[in-house]
Amino acid sequence: MIDLHTHSNVSDGSDTPTQLVALAATAGLSALALTDHDRQDGIAEARAAARAQGIELVPGVEISCEHRGTMHVLVYFLEPGDGPLQDELVRLQAARQDRNQRLVARLADIGLPVTLEEVEAESGGRGTGRPHVAAVLVRKGLASSVQDAFDRYLAKGRPGYVDKERLEPLTAIDLALESGALPVLAHPLSLGLNPRQLTSAVEELADAGLAGMEVVYGSYSIEERAPLAVLAARAGLAITGGSDHHGSYKPDLTVGKGRGDLHVPDGALEALKERLEA
Repeated sequence: MIDLHTHSNVSDGSDTPTQLVALAATAGLSALALTDHDRQDGIAEARAAARAQGIELVPGVEISCEHRGTMHVLVYFLEPGDGPLQDELVRLQAARQDRNQRLVARLADIGLPVTLEEVEAESGGRGTGRPHVAAVLVRKGLASSVQDAFDRYLAKGRPGYVDKERLEPLTAIDLALESGALPVLAHPLSLGLNPRQLTSAVEELADAGLAGMEVVYGSYSIEERAPLAVLAARAGLAITGGSDHHGSYKPDLTVGKGRGDLHVPDGALEALKERLEA
């Protein structure tokens, strides 16, 4: 059993990369992908911890893309260092920092006293984002939970929301392929498309080089996964899956288990490796 979608405190998770690997070992996983948002600072630490535990570590990243809203693309087998996508990640990290400054300014405008220093202290100074802002709001008694903070202030359409820079999906796919990595569509139902629209979008992405689609997703029911598996097969995509673990920021999603019924077989990773070698 494996988990191909997890986040550490390098981006917007609460666990260190080492803690994340320990959770994977406890869950009995044979492989784990670390897919922090827009950065790979945790890969070296996770790889060392995984080696000690006898777990295969898949280096990855999750990228936000613009597609009638937000589309997320997971990229697997991306090694930290120089490269087309790796260089773009550096630029996106700078844009994220600018967004954080604008976000705390927006919160101040609506009467929520949160400073960038407080938010960075919550994140440990790396990968700072909205979950860390939410945690500060909770600590200050301005929200009852991280989810409440998002629902009232930080989600899209709420008064504290500030948009961030995103890549075009085809650009993300091209950069991933040019960097020797594989792009996979994350949690496709979050696109909010009807079945016909989703089919069209997935086929377009597949034609552009998309390698797979996240079908066995941590919070999806069996009834939701079944038609996604059919769509992936028809589009010629590998079927992948993962928990989308964020630790205490998404307490209902656990490494290797999602909400309890997640089971991503080892064959999902093997299918990706076959495409990488093709």
